[in-house]
This record gives sequence, C-alpha cells and structure tokens, in this order.
Amino acid sequence: MVTKFLIFTINTNMQNLLLLLFIVLTFFSDAQTRLPVIKATSRNVAIRDGDLLDKNAWSLSPRIRPDVFTADRTRKTKWVTFYTDIDSIRVKVKPGTRYDFIILLNGKDSCYTQVASAVPPEEKTPGKTTIHDTIPFTLTSYNAISFKAVINDADTVNLHFDTGSWDLRLTKDAVTKKTKLLSAQTEYLSGKAAPDFNRLNSVYKLQMGKLVFTNPQFAVTDLTAHEMDGRFGWNLFEGRQVELDYDKSWLIVHSGKLMKAPKGYVKSKLEFRHSFIIVKGSMKKGAQQYNGDFLMDTGAEQAIILDSAWAASADFAKNLTLLRSIVLRNPRGVKFETKVVLAPAFEMSGFELTSIPTLILGTRNPAGFSINNLGNDVLKRFNVMMDFKNDCIYWKPNKLFDTKYKERS
Repeated sequence: MVTKFLIFTINTNMQNLLLLLFIVLTFFSDAQTRLPVIKATSRNVAIRDGDLLDKNAWSLSPRIRPDVFTADRTRKTKWVTFYTDIDSIRVKVKPGTRYDFIILLNGKDSCYTQVASAVPPEEKTPGKTTIHDTIPFTLTSYNAISFKAVINDADTVNLHFDTGSWDLRLTKDAVTKKTKLLSAQTEYLSGKAAPDFNRLNSVYKLQMGKLVFTNPQFAVTDLTAHEMDGRFGWNLFEGRQVELDYDKSWLIVHSGKLMKAPKGYVKSKLEFRHSFIIVKGSMKKGAQQYNGDFLMDTGAEQAIILDSAWAASADFAKNLTLLRSIVLRNPRGVKFETKVVLAPAFEMSGFELTSIPTLILGTRNPAGFSINNLGNDVLKRFNVMMDFKNDCIYWKPNKLFDTKYKERS
C-alpha cells in the first residue's frame, strides 16, 4: 500500500507532508496489530494467576483461535504469567479487559491465545430501568434447585443451579438421549461408532423462562446432582442480581439498574477465591468458636462439609456425636474414612443453626485448595439476593429454616 503511494507525482510541499504523515500512521497502525509472540517446544504451559501458580494449567491447541484463558475472578488489577518450557509472557489483567498473543509451538504452529478477565466490561450507558426475569424452580428431594431449560430452541433438559460451578454442563447421558448435539456425527447415528463428545454441535442458545443466554460456555460432565441432566453456574449472572426465593419457588434475575434488597434482609460481603463464591462463617462447639471461609455450594445436597486439614487443625470432631462413617478408596486402593458428625452450631451473618450434620472430609479437598463448603441443606434455609455487580449478598430466613436436615430425616 505504501509503495503505491510513493509513485504518485507530488507537486507541493503540503502534499509531501500529508504523504509522509500517512506513511507514518500506516506504519504504527501495522505495528500495533502485530501480536506478541513467545516460543514453546512443549504443549504444556504453566500459569501464574495472581499469586497462584499452576504448573499444569494449560495445554496448547493450534486449532482453537483464540484459546481463551479466563483469569480467576477479581475486581482488582493483577498480573497473569504464561510459562512455556523455553519462554514466558506477563500480562496485566484489569476488570473487563482481554489480551491477545501467540505461542509459537515448535517453530511452526501458531497458538492464538487470549487472557480474559472474568469480569465483563462496564456498560457505557447503564440501563435506567430494571428488568426482572422470574423463573420457577423445584427443590428436589436431593436439595437440587431444578429448572426446565431449552437448548437451541429444540431440546428440553432439567438443569440445577450450582453456585459451586461455572458455565453450562450437560451429562453425557443427557447429550445422547435428550439433545441433538450429536446430529452431525453420522457414524454414531448409524451405530458404527461411539459418540465423540469433543465434536458436539455448539450450544448457541440456552433459555429458562424468558431469560436467554447466547453462546454460553459449554462442556460435558460425568458429575451432576441426582436426577439432573446437567447444571449451570453462577457466572452466567455476572454483573446482575440473582434472587432465590424458596418460599415462592422462584429465581428472579434483575438486570439493568440494580435494586435495593427488601426489608428484613441482612447484608454480608461476597468474596471470591479461584472464582468460587466465599462467605464467612463460624462453627461452634461449647464455648469455642472456629471462624472460617465457606464455599457456597448449592450443588451439594449435604449441609456442611469441613475441609480435612481445617478440621484437623481445630481438632473439631473431638467429643462430637458420630452419625456415620464412609470408607472411600483412592485409585491406589488406600482407604480414607470420612466422618459425619453432629455439630452443635453454625453461625453466619448473625443467624445461628443448631445440631447440624457435618461431613468431615477424610481426603484432600476436591476443590484443589483448603476450603469448607456450605451445601444446600443449609443454604436452602435462606432466601438470598446475590449481587454480582457490587459483590455482596443479602440473607433472610425462610419457611425451611427449622426443617429437619436430610442426613437426619
């Protein structure tokens, strides 16, 4: 483009000046569109996300353009570093930003990579009105918050709302029996091959009631709540308010201008660790009080699950009534005993529950880090409003507050 302009006949100094300016601007524009490149000879990449280093975080894939790494959710600016076997790149991540670069694998395969903030960009013109989408749900006998959902305007499935999860997940059984996501796999449809769950049709629309999610992140899973076809996580509601009302059996999603919590609700802070929702709570035993962080997990049917290391450091199970023991084995055949004890009390945001069946893990926490869990046998006792715009939550006891726990019923 620049060469063509150079053959023009220039008659005035002003034309020369404009031409030079055009060439300079074109040069800088081209330079800005060139993506940074780092090199690799192995597909395995380690990532430091803030203070957390995961040595097995990433596997390079030249076919995905771009391959997006979503950083752990925070509203603070932080650094994310990718380490290949021979190179590295450090990226500053601010809320609402994305950063693109290329990892050149073995000198020939360009792996287009993007680091994205889990927090979406701020709306330039926030809505002046509040939109309320009300969706009815059923609380199952396994404490799952169950919704009827429609995928791609065609397939109806039962999904549960799991605050301990993200995105959309469908079981392999649901994919094969209840959806058309395998419709392009002719060999599977003719019975000549097994389904390839890595080559599914895209989920371009997920609808619950009148609420529509376009192109949600989607994957298959082997794990979900009893009797469910899959689950959806809290991050589908990023930047919105989500109201769970167990008295009326509905979920209300407030978008646009956010509303204030109704009277009678108690406010507390929402924190995030590894993009999990964390709230503060206290286990009580006699005159002793054990403060800790608890992961909100509506996908768990239990009441409280204590991390093995946390419970051991507090010697929490000592002198408590043992309800039952569960013996588990790992793939190497090593036995682990998981205990269910009767905890005297649990306090959160000024509300106290008593005589709570509490599971104490006998293995390493499946979350990958030390954290206690609040399952839905506790959480269902509160109507809540989760504000994913201002990162706070409002609690109010409901009609289920004094009902029996599943473990003891």
